[in-house]
Amino acid sequence: MKTNVTFSSGGLAVAGILFTPDGHAGHRSPAVVVSHPGGGVKEQTASVYAERLARAGFAALVFDAAYQGESAGEPRGLENPFQRAEDVKSAVSFLTTRDDLDPDRIGALGICASGGFVPYAAQTDHRIRAVATVSAVDLGHAFREGLGRTQRPEVLQALLDQAGAARTAEARGEAPWLVPWIPAGAEELPADATRQVRETWEYYRTPRGHHPRAVQGWVLRSIDQIAQYDSYAMIGRISPRPLLMIIGSEAESGYVSREAIERAAEPKELFVIDGATHVDLYDKDEYVTPAVARLAAFFGEHM
Repeated sequence: MKTNVTFSSGGLAVAGILFTPDGHAGHRSPAVVVSHPGGGVKEQTASVYAERLARAGFAALVFDAAYQGESAGEPRGLENPFQRAEDVKSAVSFLTTRDDLDPDRIGALGICASGGFVPYAAQTDHRIRAVATVSAVDLGHAFREGLGRTQRPEVLQALLDQAGAARTAEARGEAPWLVPWIPAGAEELPADATRQVRETWEYYRTPRGHHPRAVQGWVLRSIDQIAQYDSYAMIGRISPRPLLMIIGSEAESGYVSREAIERAAEPKELFVIDGATHVDLYDKDEYVTPAVARLAAFFGEHM
């Protein structure tokens, strides 16, 4: 069963969907907060995982980040990593208020960029009893250095200059500057686009994963907040709570999770799904099925 819900995060109304397992009436279920990728919305890969976790006996809450999707907040498309972490904590708070859920058995799962936001939130929110990620990306690292650390330093400096100019323009009453997450058409992809970039385009811009509220662009001035943010700087503080990070063996982003696991304290686990790329783990059944099986076992053991 799924129910539309709303909760507050930093004074903003956040829109969510709560998936609940069949036959859970009469006892308090464990619950998992599932946070969507950057540029995504709750109806996409977050719901793929939430629905399957509900089948495995967990309540699962997906939600649109503040300023995005159906959630409140202006300007639309703001990508503030500190607010994204607050959204995760606020989702946990919402779950603790429900009589049908166990406030002492709440976990969190972050996918892609939320694979950075969720561990970041969990570093200081001890109510999150178990932490998991799928195809994790540290958005701060991605903007500072580029995927695979291939970005020249002057790229970030130029973006920060533009962010400052955008803030000035907004202060003078101009509309926020929006930047597309990915091009609208395949022909607009750069000739040297990586496999991950091309697969991301396919997921978001074709019927495979397209949703009209997703990939509407991000507010350019977000970059001066994103550049300050480090998902895993204090990842050791998650311990002694458990951490599971799931990646595909062919994911170009895989090194992000491998390095995060190295920095984390026990108990920790890196689970590699053979043959999968970063985006394969969003929705392809042959890869999502083993990922959810490991997640269900992980949350079942630790919550």
